[in-house]
Amino acid sequence: MELTGQRAKCLALLLLVVVCAQSGFVEPPQAVTSLRSFAESQTRLPCHYQVDEGEKVVQVTWYKELPDGSTDQIITAHFTDGHTEFGRYSGRVRFESGSPTVNSALLIPSTEQSDEGSYVCRISTFPNGNFERHITLTVWILPISSLEPVLLVEGQPFGVVASCRAVGRPSPRLSWDTDLPGRSQNRSKEGGAVSSYYSLHPLRSMNGKKLDCLVWHPGLEQPRRISHRLLVQYPPDATISSGTADWFVGLEKAELVCSSGGYPKPQNFTWTWKGGALPDGASVVGERLVFGRGLRMDDSGLYECVVQNAVGVAKAEFMLTLTETSQRKGESPMDNMMLIIIGASAGALVLVLVLVVLLVNRYHRHRNKKLEKELSEKTEEIQSFSRQASFRRLNSVSTDPRVQPEDYALLRVDSRMKNSQLSLERTMYRDSQSTLGGKWAPAGGVEVDELGRPVVWPDSRESLRGAEMDGDKEEQRRRVESYLKNSNMSLDSGLPSSLVPLKAQQDEGGVGPREPDLGHITEGDSPRGEDWPPPPTQALAEGHEDDSESSSYQLSEALTHHFYYSNGVLRPRPHSNAILLHPRGQIV
Repeated sequence: MELTGQRAKCLALLLLVVVCAQSGFVEPPQAVTSLRSFAESQTRLPCHYQVDEGEKVVQVTWYKELPDGSTDQIITAHFTDGHTEFGRYSGRVRFESGSPTVNSALLIPSTEQSDEGSYVCRISTFPNGNFERHITLTVWILPISSLEPVLLVEGQPFGVVASCRAVGRPSPRLSWDTDLPGRSQNRSKEGGAVSSYYSLHPLRSMNGKKLDCLVWHPGLEQPRRISHRLLVQYPPDATISSGTADWFVGLEKAELVCSSGGYPKPQNFTWTWKGGALPDGASVVGERLVFGRGLRMDDSGLYECVVQNAVGVAKAEFMLTLTETSQRKGESPMDNMMLIIIGASAGALVLVLVLVVLLVNRYHRHRNKKLEKELSEKTEEIQSFSRQASFRRLNSVSTDPRVQPEDYALLRVDSRMKNSQLSLERTMYRDSQSTLGGKWAPAGGVEVDELGRPVVWPDSRESLRGAEMDGDKEEQRRRVESYLKNSNMSLDSGLPSSLVPLKAQQDEGGVGPREPDLGHITEGDSPRGEDWPPPPTQALAEGHEDDSESSSYQLSEALTHHFYYSNGVLRPRPHSNAILLHPRGQIV
């Protein structure tokens, strides 16, 4: 199989070499060829013969076949004698190449319709003889077109308003491009001539409308357009107008204008006054009647304008009536006064609006400044109060330089010690007037202590027993007051015992265990047995011996559990329910 394919390829190569080496026509390849050309353009008739090895072109001759079967010699070229043109073709044809025996193409620079026909290119070779190619030439003529308008006048009957004609080969086709309500009709003639007619009933409204003729031909890429506008003539219609309606004696630069339509546009204007000549001082300038002076009373009357064009004539009249004075002049002061009043009112309104805006703006600025000032004063006042409160809090703390300031922050005003003492006193002596006891209750009311709390009294039996012991306990009360006074004087901060802070302080070295937190005994609470001695009521129930020594011992024990000594100073013990106060006066 592979050997067979290779042999086929080799045979194809050999045939190709033989064909390429074989002599023959390169152009045109077919024996008979058809060409198409346009009149008045250049036409090329191809003819190119390729010689074989050892072969030579001796002569080239072009012929044209006539309708009767004979031939007409056009041009001949010999390899030694040159070329020769014959008959009517002399000067109209030529070879394309300077070596006609190599390239024998024929050129017709300006083709005519008579050039249409069949041509023969004959090649004479040595030693192989003659070879020919036949070429049929068709000559087209591009259409020559024209449009002829018709003079139209309004009122004419239905008829042709435009004609379009064209001549070409092959015959062209005509059509119309318009919006006019008309009808078209086409006609053809020999020689490729065609005509088209467009008909309608002319009206003045059709004047200037589009009526284009389109020429169609195979030699044209797109239809040729012949533009046209329909022209319809109609007579003018005249009207007279004036620039003012107030005609009075003495009016300067007065004039009347005669306006007219119609087609064609009128150029002839005739003015008359009362059927005769115009008054002196009046002249005609085109369509205008101009008074070159001030009007007089005798200028009143009927003025007439006559307008004429090629189609017809039109007339217009104007009655001029003059007054002694101008109507506008009499009304002018009132109009001016109204304008002045309106302008003044508008100006005053604008001024009032500007003043209102300025006043409102000023008011708001003043108010804002006042508010800012008040806010600043309030801020300073609050800051002042804050500083005073801070100073009071700082002053309420011990001023001992040996202890850190934050250790003396006021935790809470604790009057539990004093209240405990008062409770002890009240349980035994209801009517005591001691400063450590409560105040006398108002007559018929509930007795309260110095903090406004209601006094809880023991049962009546204990009250009677306390009343019997008034005389014995008076001495005890004075001892307690003396002891408290001596204890308070030893505090560095100068605070009364009820205001002593209860935050625990460490020693100056900052080491050592803190004192244990101790709670305060309030009314209704049960004290812890290991920290507090038995209440005074139990001591009284057991006996009345050594009363003064027992009371001093109880007070001493209470102070010991609520305060402690550090560096010779009595300090409060910490309490879990105390309110912590920052040194700057803020509640923690």
